[in-house]
Amino acid sequence: MATKDTDERDHSHEHERGHEHGHSHGHAHGHSHGVSEDADRRYLTGALILIAGFMAVEVVIGFIAQSLALITDAGHMLTDAAAIVFALIAMRIAARPAAGPFTYGHKRAEIISAQINGITLLLLSAWFVYEGIHRLIDPPAVEGLYVVVTGAAGIAINIAATWLLSKANRSSLNIEGAFQHLLNDLYAFIGTTIAGLIVWLTGWARADAIAALLVAALMLKAGWGLVRDSGRVFMEAAPTGVRPDEVGARTAALDHVVEVHDLHIWEVTSSFPALSAHILVVPGADCHAVRLDAEQMLHDAYGISHTTLQVDHAISEPVAPVDAHCADPHGPVHAGSARTSGA
Repeated sequence: MATKDTDERDHSHEHERGHEHGHSHGHAHGHSHGVSEDADRRYLTGALILIAGFMAVEVVIGFIAQSLALITDAGHMLTDAAAIVFALIAMRIAARPAAGPFTYGHKRAEIISAQINGITLLLLSAWFVYEGIHRLIDPPAVEGLYVVVTGAAGIAINIAATWLLSKANRSSLNIEGAFQHLLNDLYAFIGTTIAGLIVWLTGWARADAIAALLVAALMLKAGWGLVRDSGRVFMEAAPTGVRPDEVGARTAALDHVVEVHDLHIWEVTSSFPALSAHILVVPGADCHAVRLDAEQMLHDAYGISHTTLQVDHAISEPVAPVDAHCADPHGPVHAGSARTSGA
């Protein structure tokens, strides 16, 4: 078997080396965003100013009007403001370079922010459901006109704030978490305004509580989505839409590949997938060329450019290839069409 060259690590598919080797690592990192982080910060800051200013006004009017729907909206706006603040802090932390024990940097700070946003949405929805049911049973007097005017103003503010965040990089779960807060708040204001109109015109106070319950349902849906997606990142699941078995099979189908095992696919943070695998090739094959082919396929087919591929020459019988290289291989083994000379 060829001598191992364990030190080779290429950061570009265009950098070629002519010598043969039996063990190689490929490592390329090319994830980027269509929107700059400075622009994202400006959009988030603009939305924060709009939300915080209107929230203070809405709290006062909500208590004057005795409207749970308005108070619900104000509470949701408070979480909107907190979500944006968390997002801004997480962006700053995530921008720190990799150093010391944090070999990937601090990029998962954005995922922590997304999970906090999701959990707050879930907790708020539970509280609003409780209060909404209570007010359905024993509805207080609600000043419908106050609710209509404030709700209409809130719609305008939230449309502006939501528009700002829609221009930011929503592929980031961090920003998506803040966006979902604002979008649900917009729905809340629409429901609140309709409920206020009903109360104002008919005097049916339970419409206010029903609007609060509908908003709580939307918050529950958005909150669960954020907790689920951020949880997948923490559990190092493969990115949504990427099937590891399919990736393994396509890699094993490359020329000269005997098998692929120890295949791991995960997300470091939003839009930053990573992959590692052990690839065995037929004796005498160019390991370096096989690795480049694998990296190119992974990049073109799955958008994965951060890869660490260990490529070795397979050993013929009587020693099984996996036993020869891995004491404890993880996951399924994907057999390739190529065969060792002893097979």
